[in-house]
Amino acid sequence: MQRIIFSVICDIKTDQRIDKIANTLLKNGYEILVISRKLHKEKITRNYNLKLLKMCFKRSIFMYLEFNLRLFFILLFYRCNILLSNDLDTLLPNYMAAKIRRKKLVYDSHEYFTELPEVISRKHVKYLWTRLENFLLPKIKNSYTVCQSIADIYNQKYGINMQVIRNVPILRDNISDKLATEEQNIIIYQGALNMGRGIEYMILAMKYLKTYKLWIIGDGTTREELEKLSTENNLNNQITFFGKIPLEELSNITCKATLGLSLEENMGLNYYYALPNKLFDYINSNIPVLVSNLPEMRRIVETYQVGTFILSHEPKHIAEKIESILTNKNTYQLYKQNTYLARTELNWQNEEIKLLDIFRNIY
Repeated sequence: MQRIIFSVICDIKTDQRIDKIANTLLKNGYEILVISRKLHKEKITRNYNLKLLKMCFKRSIFMYLEFNLRLFFILLFYRCNILLSNDLDTLLPNYMAAKIRRKKLVYDSHEYFTELPEVISRKHVKYLWTRLENFLLPKIKNSYTVCQSIADIYNQKYGINMQVIRNVPILRDNISDKLATEEQNIIIYQGALNMGRGIEYMILAMKYLKTYKLWIIGDGTTREELEKLSTENNLNNQITFFGKIPLEELSNITCKATLGLSLEENMGLNYYYALPNKLFDYINSNIPVLVSNLPEMRRIVETYQVGTFILSHEPKHIAEKIESILTNKNTYQLYKQNTYLARTELNWQNEEIKLLDIFRNIY
């Protein structure tokens, strides 16, 4: 049995992509060890093996240095056949260990890392990550990312053959009808609470939507200021911050909503070409969507006719778009009906076939 060591630096408690990939590989005959940081006091249980590193440094460059150094020595000595690196912030130790041990290496580019808002807003940080990317990416033989636009950029820039594994959810039974709520007009956002996600505009839009509620699920660097914004605008009776929700509970909440939001701003190419898993989660839960007018998200919405897009992030405009969708019952029901077809195509059961093909043909 081939053993894969999967290195990640993000929060595995809530990261759906990592869990889906690991479980797919596990059920298809691979032994899986996922190495990440220990971020929670409670024990995290998965079907595959976990090694969570308790870090001395919790953030900043010292956290990255500590994690990568410890990861490198683990990868040097732990039994494995394949190394799987999640994002640029784990790639260097994986590349070095694979080179020294002559192991196969696969790179999962979860983001267009050097175009993240948190990176491009800091000149020296962007310079360092870009130099690392320029050094490593041309040497990577086996790789995949989240959408075709980002794959095309990498392939053209570095002359590689990066493939696409989208962040689509596992197709489940139709849970939205089973768990229908009596409460109507619930708007939902789920995902990281970080800069560039458009969440502050969602909050301010609620001033024009007095009969609606906004559920915000997730955590991140901007949560405190978002909660403050809600309080300052007297919107706490309309807006609920759920914090992080375990993967196994998330869909039971999502399916109770009426409309799903994904309003990323055009802050760097990572967001410009964003194809976030929350968009597919909404569709999988049979919820129409309102998204940003960005190419990858707009393509999904227009192809499957499951919602519409905004033309600006002005809060009143967002409110008008939400009101238009939810008050036009014929249009809303058409969007909702179309999610039933879309979810039969945009699901992990279809996507994992491509993933397994990548791992069966690595070199």
